[in-house]
Amino acid sequence: MRTIKFLFFVLPCFIMGQDMNNDTLEAIYTTVSDSIKGQSGSWQFHISKVPIISLTDESHNRMRIMSPILDANRLTEDLLKASLVANFHTALDVKYAVSDGILWSVFIHPLRELTSKQVKEAIKQVYYANITFGTTFTSTSLSFPAKISDRKGPKIEKKLNFNRL
Repeated sequence: MRTIKFLFFVLPCFIMGQDMNNDTLEAIYTTVSDSIKGQSGSWQFHISKVPIISLTDESHNRMRIMSPILDANRLTEDLLKASLVANFHTALDVKYAVSDGILWSVFIHPLRELTSKQVKEAIKQVYYANITFGTTFTSTSLSFPAKISDRKGPKIEKKLNFNRL
C-alpha cells in the first residue's frame, strides 16, 4: 500500500518539477542579483548593471524574465534580421522581442513547471542575450547550425501530405 501511495502522490512531484512560485522566485532573484526591488510577482533587479525584470501571474501559471536592450526605433533592418535569425539559432530559450517600443531579451514560460535550476539558467540566458546583442546574438555557448544564403533553394516539386503527420 505504501508503494502505491508513493507512485501516485510522491513520484509525480519529482517528475513534474518543484511547483515554482513567487516566494521561490524572489529567493532566487535575491541570491543572483546585485540589487533587487519590487513585490511578489513584479521584480526589478540588476546583474552587473544590466536591468532585469520579472513578472508573474500565479493564477494563470505564467511568468517572464526580460531585459530591455534598446529603443526599437534604433533597430536597423540588418539588426532586426539578425535578431530573427538568432531567435532560431543562438538565442535558444530566450528570444528577442519588441514591445512598447523597446527591444527585449525575454524568457516566457509556465511558472509552476520550472525548477530552480531552470530559473537560474533563464536569468543567465536573458542577461547574455542582452549583452551580446549586436555582436554574437547568443544566450549561451551552444548554437544550432545556421545555413544563411542569398541564393534561392531548389524548387520543390513534391507536395507534402500533412495528414500523415
